[in-house]
Amino acid sequence: MRTIYSIVFITLFFIGCGDKKEKSLEDIIASKDLKEIRQKKSELDAKISEISEKVKQLNTEIEKLDTLKRVPLITTLKVKNEVFTHYLELQGNVKTKQNVLIYPEMPGTLERVFVTEGQKVKKGQILAKIDDGGMAQQVAQLEATTALAKTTYERQKRLWEQKIGSEIQFLQTKTNYEAQKSTLAQLKKQLAKATIRAPFSGIIDEIIKNQGNIVAPGPGSEIFRIVNLGNMYIEADVPETYINAISKGKAVAIQFPVLGKTINTQVRQTGNFINPANRTFKVEIGIPNQDRSIKPNLTAKLKINDYTSSDAILIPQSIISENAKGEQYVYVVENIKNSIGVAKQTVVKTGKTQGDIIEVLAGVSVGDQLIEAGARTVKDGQEVKISE
Repeated sequence: MRTIYSIVFITLFFIGCGDKKEKSLEDIIASKDLKEIRQKKSELDAKISEISEKVKQLNTEIEKLDTLKRVPLITTLKVKNEVFTHYLELQGNVKTKQNVLIYPEMPGTLERVFVTEGQKVKKGQILAKIDDGGMAQQVAQLEATTALAKTTYERQKRLWEQKIGSEIQFLQTKTNYEAQKSTLAQLKKQLAKATIRAPFSGIIDEIIKNQGNIVAPGPGSEIFRIVNLGNMYIEADVPETYINAISKGKAVAIQFPVLGKTINTQVRQTGNFINPANRTFKVEIGIPNQDRSIKPNLTAKLKINDYTSSDAILIPQSIISENAKGEQYVYVVENIKNSIGVAKQTVVKTGKTQGDIIEVLAGVSVGDQLIEAGARTVKDGQEVKISE
């Protein structure tokens, strides 16, 4: 701009010197003639515009011919198709369907405890016994009377088949035997409640009542907690917007921060109910737990595969800018010759992101050279040099 004003000044100086008949600028100003002053200004403005255009043409030609001009140095990345796997990141809790408290089925004193905390037990194994209050002796006595009733009935039955004795005697012995047998079965069933057994195979996680404690059916009388660590799963809430993307069999990466381990598995089940309170549905993910290191209520980070593209265009988010219209754009290097090219601002449409990577759905094509280092400093149409 200083060059332009200098040229204008020199030009006006020579014009003023070359035309002796024309009034000087000082004379025109001194005349106080507004019309003449405006006319002079218009003449000078026209000459300035003409000279400015000529200077611009000269600068353009200089840029073309100057081999020492400074061109921004940039790096590029070549657009190519890649496999893109997107994951929905959630948090879930470890659960098991076999984590139960064991209650007594009859009141009494906890007479014996046969297991310890942490002990592995099998389904049906005896864990403890409650004092039966003499019920075992009653069963023994009733077994004896039932055996006698059976013998009497069988003898009377043989006699009746031989037409010896009356029918009423036969029916009485039969009824007595059946009544004794039924009473014995009921008493044995009641006595069995004094023996506490494992409902499934697992580990005694906690012994809540000690030997000698008085127990009774109902809350507050829990005796054991038994857990099966072999059938673990994670339950998580998924936003309803992913209902079509998350289905049974989808790949899942499970990370346990406190254990420092990651497990790759699959979605085992998806819920069919949308929770109206938070607009989510539940997913269940099975966990292999051979070493029994995963415990109920452990927190886990989930990465569920919700989208995969085999020919995606992926670029770093850091090279994307946004214009005043809210459009996202990148710079594509065009007309490359001897590592010199022109930066062209190109609007793009983007899709899902994963970390610093974003998928480009439209705007660039395979083979395009995108400006990476220097993307924030170049301008549209600017000449750039690609770093070797």
